[in-house]
Amino acid sequence: MCDHDHEEGACGFSRREALFGVGAAAVAGALMIPAAANAQSTNDAYAPPAEPALPASNMVLRKGEVALVVTDPQIDFLSPDGVTWGVVGESVTEHGVVGNIGRLFSVAKDKGLTVAVSPHYYYPTDHGWKFEGALEKLMHSIGMFDRKGPLTLDGFANSGADFLADYREFILDGKTIITSPHKVYGPESNDLALQLRKNGVNQVILSGMSANLCVESHLRELLEQGFEVAVVRDATAAAKLPEGDGYLSALVNFRYMANALWSTEEAVERISAL
Repeated sequence: MCDHDHEEGACGFSRREALFGVGAAAVAGALMIPAAANAQSTNDAYAPPAEPALPASNMVLRKGEVALVVTDPQIDFLSPDGVTWGVVGESVTEHGVVGNIGRLFSVAKDKGLTVAVSPHYYYPTDHGWKFEGALEKLMHSIGMFDRKGPLTLDGFANSGADFLADYREFILDGKTIITSPHKVYGPESNDLALQLRKNGVNQVILSGMSANLCVESHLRELLEQGFEVAVVRDATAAAKLPEGDGYLSALVNFRYMANALWSTEEAVERISAL
């Protein structure tokens, strides 16, 4: 097996290369996936329907009951240095996700909102799982979100599991809730719902990575737990693969399920008005 604790493992190729296949040629080919396999995935494909069939949102934020929740604001998803950038980078860039999440953090802190991040970490024992879904297999094989253990920060700084540098001033201010890690996609395996309830939160503004995986899974569980949830559509993104455009897939479900679907500009205006 390769050594997942190093950028270049015993197999002789990097974590980033492992995502796409062994060797530079495979990496180059994978970086062409978005244009080749998703030619119709343009901004027009993401636009709201001209004549919506579903009722319009009537969600109104209530001061003292609102939290900003950001899933996986980590290097492996949001930085060109991250192991998934070759397949998520186009979507992240297209929607201005890094800057938009930063704006949400900033206004939420200015207005004194509860802020929580729900990170994704894997420890050595997690690599002993007996069965995995397709993405779990991939994440484990490339060392995505790997940490050396739950009780140490050895090797954490600036690793793929670390928070994006742009957000550390907000996340590491001693006030932001950093939940226990979720292990698959949703918050069922962490303490997010408990932390929100203990802070009197009934409404969630949801953003982060990635749209059709952790964001959508957090949306579903928070709704089941009785929270009112608005998703910020341009503060999330997803992979574009031959299997499909993850962002487009999530956007459809956001429209069906969320209590509101806002742009970053709309979310900032609503938070600022509290």
